[in-house]
Amino acid sequence: MTVTATLTDRYIETAMRTVPEKQRPDLAAELRASIEDQIDGRIAAGDMPDAAERAVLTELGDPDALAAGYTDRPLWLIGPRYYLTWWRLVKVLWAIVPACAAFGVALGQVLAGESIGTTIGAVVPVVISVIVNIGFWTALVFFIIERSTGGRDVGVITTWTLDRLPERKERGAGLGDLIASLVFLVLIVGAVIWDRFFGLAYLAEAGGWLPVLSPALWPGWILGLFVLIALEVALAVTVYVQGRWTMATATVNAALNVALVAPLLWLLSRQELLNPGLFPGLIPAASAETVETVLTVLLGFGAVAAAAWDTVDSFLKARRAR
Repeated sequence: MTVTATLTDRYIETAMRTVPEKQRPDLAAELRASIEDQIDGRIAAGDMPDAAERAVLTELGDPDALAAGYTDRPLWLIGPRYYLTWWRLVKVLWAIVPACAAFGVALGQVLAGESIGTTIGAVVPVVISVIVNIGFWTALVFFIIERSTGGRDVGVITTWTLDRLPERKERGAGLGDLIASLVFLVLIVGAVIWDRFFGLAYLAEAGGWLPVLSPALWPGWILGLFVLIALEVALAVTVYVQGRWTMATATVNAALNVALVAPLLWLLSRQELLNPGLFPGLIPAASAETVETVLTVLLGFGAVAAAAWDTVDSFLKARRAR
């Protein structure tokens, strides 16, 4: 019997994500064969195929714990009972809290008038400290829970169900992904050109529309931006033609992100990105400098976050494609 149900595929993919890459094909085939045999047995006993599949996968339990058993990998940092719950919580906190802390410190440093080098020097140790503290304090809390409950259920962990299986993630190499990328890049080019010749910010005192970007960016910086966008288009087409992300294309994507964000941060730090006549005309002069500083931090942090996310996402897609 060949199982084509999505649940089985999702279960196997979830179990294999923590298995060393060289072992994945053999272990995935072994696990699939075991699932198929158990489903066949239940069907022979009178169960419906869908019900048999759900019952078999539910009995197998948490795929991460199953994978640890396949590879003889003990889950013992805290203890086997709470390890997966602790690890999943830590990953969520690491994905959210350090970024928030970095943004808060960066905003405070910029508002205090510090340079970009000083700001980075203040952000890095704070982020490292937050990451270490999250790992330590969550581990300590789970250690206390484990040692004080005597194995009793105190509601910290819940029974694993099939509803907790992650959805299958796309590789980002389909026609829809290509069209979305091209449309987004074309809109950026169109917005930059429109801003140059017609303006994107309406200012009554100036008698019409003003450009948001500094006119001094033309032509040199803007032409550099258009070159990077052209390279992004070429990369998107390459990924589509290949049918998947690879480590090579993901590396190129990372390099393009760095090439885009580094000049952006440089211009923001020198207050040369935005039109200098924009803020005094939109808001009171007393608040213009503060608003511009806050907006500079928001733009810089947002650009770094978006580039980092896009880079990590491309490497994850390349890894899944392998």
